[in-house]
Parts: sequence; structure tokens; C-alpha cells
Amino acid sequence: MIRRPKFLTLFAVLTSFSAVVTVAANAAVTVTFTKADQYIDVPFSPSDREATLKTLKEHFEKLGSKLPSGQDLKIEVLEVDLAGRSEPSRMGSANDLRVLRGGADWPMIQLRYSLEAGGKSLKQGEAKISDLNYLNHLNRYPSGEPLRYEKAMLDDWFKKDILSAK
Repeated sequence: MIRRPKFLTLFAVLTSFSAVVTVAANAAVTVTFTKADQYIDVPFSPSDREATLKTLKEHFEKLGSKLPSGQDLKIEVLEVDLAGRSEPSRMGSANDLRVLRGGADWPMIQLRYSLEAGGKSLKQGEAKISDLNYLNHLNRYPSGEPLRYEKAMLDDWFKKDILSAK
């Protein structure tokens, strides 16, 4: 008999926690890739291309999880130029190597975006996001992380341009 109130209290706490998690998940991110087969610099092989675009999409979705409840972000990726340059493998492998030199090989992603809340536009525009000094500052992603320079660049853009929108 004494345990019943504790059980009800625990149930109430868990139910309210569940409601908070649900509210935080109400932000939505929609990512589309326009003419992805014509991007300047994504892998040529279909499986590598798909993996690259999937990684970018998942990263945009991860960023979108930081949006306040009720905000929706639509992103249309127009162009992708990855960090470094793709060079043929000298080891006879079918996969090319991505060589990072830090010169004119910086990452660039061009996109169109729209941030909305309750059907009202908070911010929209087109952005050409790049990081000319991508090799000259600390990167928060580990060295084996796919698209680590692009992710860091997108993190900075998201914090500066999207999260600052009211």
C-alpha cells in the first residue's frame, strides 16, 4: 500500500519526461539534393556518392535537432565541393584518394534554406558556405570522421546563421 504512491509519482515523472522529449523532437529538417549528379566534387562511384550525400543529410538532421521546438528547417543543397582534391590511387585500387593540401582546395557547400515556425518564415536565403582555412584551425571531429571539415564548416554556419534567427 505504501509503494503505490511512489509508483504513481515515478509514473508521473516518467510521463512528464516523455512529454518533454516529444516536444524537443518537434523540430523538423528536410534536406534535398538538387542535381546531385552534377555537383563539382562528390565521389564518382554511385555507392560513394550515396554515402557522401547520406552523411551530409544526417549531419543537417543532427544540426536541426538543436532547433527550438516547433521550428522547421528546409535545406536544398545546390552544390558540393569537398575539402581536398580527388586523385587516382597509385596502389591499383579502384578508389581514388582525397588529398588535402590547404591551398585552393577548401570545402564549399552552396544551399538554399528556409527556417519556419508555425507556418511563419523566420529566415530564408541562399548561402555559399566555405572555409578557406580549414586546415589551419582545430577541428572538433576526429581524424577518421567522414567529411570532418565539411561538418565543422556547417556547424559554424548553423550556429551563426540559423540558431541566431528569432
